[in-house]
Amino acid sequence: MSLKPERSGRSGVALATVAGLALMAGAFSLRGLAHAEEPGRRLPEAAVTAKEAGLRTATLAGGCFWGVQGVFQHVRGVRQAVSGYAGGDAADARYSAVSTGGTGHAEAVRVTYDPAVIRYDELLRIFFSVALDPTQVNRQDPDSGPQYRSAIFPADTEQAAVAKAYIAQLDAVHAYARPIATRIEPGATFYPAEGYHQDFMASHPNHPYIAANDAPKLRDLQALFPERTTPEPTLVGGRPPA
Repeated sequence: MSLKPERSGRSGVALATVAGLALMAGAFSLRGLAHAEEPGRRLPEAAVTAKEAGLRTATLAGGCFWGVQGVFQHVRGVRQAVSGYAGGDAADARYSAVSTGGTGHAEAVRVTYDPAVIRYDELLRIFFSVALDPTQVNRQDPDSGPQYRSAIFPADTEQAAVAKAYIAQLDAVHAYARPIATRIEPGATFYPAEGYHQDFMASHPNHPYIAANDAPKLRDLQALFPERTTPEPTLVGGRPPA
């Protein structure tokens, strides 16, 4: 069961219920115990780099897609970042089904990027540095379940090889206190999520879930990778909010 506040698309805005907030509070009180998150850090550059040309896409899963999307919307060279689902079938690619944890889908983000500005391996560096704790299995605090797993869905064999090499590189230097649990899952189709999930972090910066869990990721991006950060997000819905 997700510990995220209840999200409803009826009005296009996610509303935190009293029960959801109570569960969140309980989860936060336990974060220092069995599931303490690894802090953000500026990880080393990848030894194996991608050789790319033209606009490309990268599909990444690291817990709730609100925060992952919000991070990559502030990365230079990213043309678009769309929240959605990957790893399951088209028939189940909707939030009500994915949130049960039984569809095979993960909440994921499809990043369209310009390799002339930022390569795939450089996106992975940011992903592992600030967008998630890759050592957690089937969870990102305070959310748990396979739909919140850490996963990379490569578009081709080169992306798969670059991702595998970078994970091995980070584990070899003990970049984290625990082994990286991120899975590489080739062959998955990406399905965009409902409209009310898009641009959520940018549109609702004061939402309790965003303030507690996702705003720190954006602050880490800005502090650790200032040369990679754009001041305004590149939004699915067009221009950034005023």
